[in-house]
Amino acid sequence: MDSLWSVYGLNIADAPPDYQQIFGRNAPLVVEIGFGNGETLAQLASDQPQTDFIGIEVHRPGVAQLLSRLKERELHNVRIFCADAVEVLTTQIAGGSLSGVNLFFPDPWPKKRHHKRRLVTPDFTRLVARKLKSGGIFHAATDWEDYARHMLNVLERCDQLENTAGEAKFSPRPEHRPLTKFERRGQKLGHDVWDLIFVRRPDP
Repeated sequence: MDSLWSVYGLNIADAPPDYQQIFGRNAPLVVEIGFGNGETLAQLASDQPQTDFIGIEVHRPGVAQLLSRLKERELHNVRIFCADAVEVLTTQIAGGSLSGVNLFFPDPWPKKRHHKRRLVTPDFTRLVARKLKSGGIFHAATDWEDYARHMLNVLERCDQLENTAGEAKFSPRPEHRPLTKFERRGQKLGHDVWDLIFVRRPDP
């Protein structure tokens, strides 16, 4: 954190940063919310050098791990916020500016009394839709079926988003989404994974 934050880190500002200036180019911009240890984000950034990525994570050890991965791989198309995702989306991302938002394996808060803590709510979904440009993609994945069905229900009620798999359907995992260590372990235990891929409809 001490040596690499100044290279890759972003701090909450009074207005959305100029990401074209930060990355030094005009490229598609994708946000990953809750990147954990950064394994998937680093792989995506390596696989898609033509795309710029903003990672959001509140867990400082995970941020430090991603910083190390970025330096190791000499990746320059990632910047990081160590902050609350809703605050970052609300204040640091301009409306209609994102080509994609990724939410991979968010905390499912499995106990019923904790469901209110789940990130995917109608308000959150509308916020994501406002930040996506027309044709932008919201991609979520979980290995918790109850949360998968909750997200499917919430997302399909958002008028600005359309399910690319068809109404009430989950998507097959696209090849561009890397398998994580956590996911591979779950597969060995027989866990299923549900992907949800929704596209931002054009404004009327």
